[in-house]
Amino acid sequence: MTIIVTGGAGFIGGNFVHYMLKKYPDYRIVCLDALTYAGNRETLRDVAENPDFRFVHGDITDREGVYRLFAEEKPDIVVNFAAESHVDRSIENPSVFLTTNVIGTQVLMDACREYNVPRYHQVSTDEVYGDLPLDRPDLFFTEDTPIHTSSPYSASKASADLLVLAYCRTFGFPATISRCSNNYGPYHFPEKLIPLMITNALADKPLPVYGNGENIRDWLYVGDHCRAIDMIIHNGKIGEVYNVGGHNEMKNIDIVKLICRELGKPETLITYVEDRKGHDLRYAIDPTKIGKELGWSPETKFSDGIKTTIQWYLENRKWWEDILSGEYKKSSLFTK
Repeated sequence: MTIIVTGGAGFIGGNFVHYMLKKYPDYRIVCLDALTYAGNRETLRDVAENPDFRFVHGDITDREGVYRLFAEEKPDIVVNFAAESHVDRSIENPSVFLTTNVIGTQVLMDACREYNVPRYHQVSTDEVYGDLPLDRPDLFFTEDTPIHTSSPYSASKASADLLVLAYCRTFGFPATISRCSNNYGPYHFPEKLIPLMITNALADKPLPVYGNGENIRDWLYVGDHCRAIDMIIHNGKIGEVYNVGGHNEMKNIDIVKLICRELGKPETLITYVEDRKGHDLRYAIDPTKIGKELGWSPETKFSDGIKTTIQWYLENRKWWEDILSGEYKKSSLFTK
């Protein structure tokens, strides 16, 4: 079994590469990554010498390069993690998000059709549903919730999802989609909330919190997410969307205070900043479908997962310090 994992040098994709190589020692995993600012070769250092792993530096929007890779590897499954994913950056420059997230998805699906790839999986986000009111804790996103995007990022991911479903209907394309809640865990790029707060707190720097910090997110430990995708690509029903959520709703401000407590840092480091444009209030996923159909459920409680995550950042300072200094861009791993 050969699986092409796009965006495998990123946060969730990198964790998925580690997970799959450990669980399936007879599988071949090929990572295709453009190594944009959020891609880090060092995330894959522990698997670099694995004979069943190959790293390819390339862009999913490069049709010629993608087709060449598919011709060489003849993959059985393609899992697409590759995406521009930072909401603030999408507000500043929407065009790169549309190019990577929509056109890149089309190129991958066209390559799958050209080379008769049996399975394609699109990794999406709960942000395509928009947000939920803070005063209705009984409401959750289901797979039937209408798409209602709030940012150029979520709009680009929703566009890609619709394109995947259109390919399923028009061409009988063998695809599935998963929409996950906010992930956290090892190898998370330091611009995102949890790793930013950890790394800033360790350096006694201000901890910037948007607005009043009351926005709520449903947090999913990245290992649980990898397990869900594993189940979907092996047993999921073609043409279906699966919501993957952690049942771990937390206010942003409560997460920041928790991190301060765990690291023994004062809450006086917290600094409230101007709120993000179009900032979604609350995300909450109902994962009933994937539970009933595939037997998946989140195993990691947030109280445990956040401690594991903080400990990982304490034990892997060089990984994130090199990112903050820019040294990670000079990594010679996978270069000749």
